[in-house]
Amino acid sequence: MAGNDEQQGFVKWFDYRKGYGFIAVKDQEEDVFVHYSNIDMQGFKKLDQGDEVEFELKENEDEEKGPEALNVKIIAKDRRF
Repeated sequence: MAGNDEQQGFVKWFDYRKGYGFIAVKDQEEDVFVHYSNIDMQGFKKLDQGDEVEFELKENEDEEKGPEALNVKIIAKDRRF
């Protein structure tokens, strides 16, 4: 997909029951939507608040929807707990 851009950020929240959440990216006002189908991992796909992730940013053509994260990979698990 043309126009994709590698980004890093932190999981703001993720609801595994609904299968989606949002990633906060430094120096970017708008949070990035992430769907479980775009998480690159084996088994049950979910993210935890505070996880550091790397992903491809896809700008949405629909002006009412914001950017979406593709090929999401966990770089580091949240170490606060």
